[in-house]
Amino acid sequence: MTDRPAPPAAALNTGSHDLPVSAELSRFMTGDWAPSPLAASDRVTAFDVTPARRARLSARFPGERLIIPAGELKVRTNDCDHRFRPHSAYAWLTGLTGEDQAGHVLVLEPSGPHGHEAVLHLRPRSPRTGGSEEFFRDRRYGEFWVGRRPDLAEAERLTGIRCAHLDDLGEVAGRNAATDSALAGVLSELRLVKDAWEVAQLQLAVDHTTAGFEDVVRALPRALAHPRGERWIEGVFGLRARAEGNGTGYETIAASGAHACVLHWIRNDGALNRDELLLLDAGVETDTLYTADVTRTLPLSGRFSPVQRQVYELVLAAQEAGIAALRPGASFRDFHRAGMRVIAEGLAEWGVLKDAEGDLHRRYTLCSSGHMLGLDVHDCAKARDETYLDGVLEEGQVLTVEPGLYLQPDDLTLPAELRGIGVRIEDDLVITAEGARLMSGALPRTVAGVEEWMGTLLEG
Repeated sequence: MTDRPAPPAAALNTGSHDLPVSAELSRFMTGDWAPSPLAASDRVTAFDVTPARRARLSARFPGERLIIPAGELKVRTNDCDHRFRPHSAYAWLTGLTGEDQAGHVLVLEPSGPHGHEAVLHLRPRSPRTGGSEEFFRDRRYGEFWVGRRPDLAEAERLTGIRCAHLDDLGEVAGRNAATDSALAGVLSELRLVKDAWEVAQLQLAVDHTTAGFEDVVRALPRALAHPRGERWIEGVFGLRARAEGNGTGYETIAASGAHACVLHWIRNDGALNRDELLLLDAGVETDTLYTADVTRTLPLSGRFSPVQRQVYELVLAAQEAGIAALRPGASFRDFHRAGMRVIAEGLAEWGVLKDAEGDLHRRYTLCSSGHMLGLDVHDCAKARDETYLDGVLEEGQVLTVEPGLYLQPDDLTLPAELRGIGVRIEDDLVITAEGARLMSGALPRTVAGVEEWMGTLLEG
């Protein structure tokens, strides 16, 4: 690879408060550097499976140029960016999952009558010679600021894909996954069924998540004593996620008391009350970007009160009914219908509803009871309804089953003792030839199991 002309200083991403660089300092900085190898973490773990994935995509669009961007950095504030995570389709096709992929683009160029050649356009390592100052001055891409990137030859060895400089891409016409709904839909549908390697990655994410939930229970005494105990819980789980993987797969929901009635409560700024429940919805994302998605609703005292137990056991019965409906060939929506039938009948028995018919139970359940899981927490979301929501389950699909009851604190249709209670139980399952395997079964779900588990951890 030959060095390119140095970019003008004005093109560098420097800060308003950076010190000026003299010509003498620039000359001194751009010489006398020993070769430095790539870090051991710079590897592509899906190297052997990505060619087959690209071939499957190629077969769906013969003769068309396909453009799959990794995505761009987004400013958080002033000159600070959010952490970067590559788009899931890009990661699935290349095996590249690092923060250094910002701005990179995979292009499948038509080759021959039906196939494509993959070309990865990336920003290679900035040179230390030729007058380039990027490596020590550029805050976004400079090696001394954000770490070493592979050069083009190294990137080709890592990925098995022909690599070209990002500047060579220019304006190209073709189907772009960022804007083309047909291409985005196919990319989602190709990921609906997971291979054995993907299932193993998801199991790893679940196992780390299990450990994170155990960490949280052990930390409850300190969290209960803190004025923002929900934040303490979030931080404890986040430590496990960052230590074991890439981080959390989505913003952690640590919702105590009535906050649990807010489906996506991520403010996590409330105190914890021993007389209330904690709804913890959290998942570790592996370094390969596969995420778990698990929810447990825990009594902060260590034991459920009678009314808490009443609500919890109805949600658990709904989840058991939903899990029992999972099998190859079943409609995707069957497990939701099965769980909601249990919820509606239970609400009718409590006298909250006049009967179990119709959809009035949705006032208290609000959302669907599960979704596909994989590289995204709500995986394959661009798939057509006929292949996903209105489709049938297949062996190798991974999904969540997560019924809930959200009994709002100001809901006058409810007896006073039920108001402000939110319960969700969520587990991750893989469809098998016989039915479904519970991937998150290491975390107890029954009332007795949860109380015993919490007691053991709190005593330890």
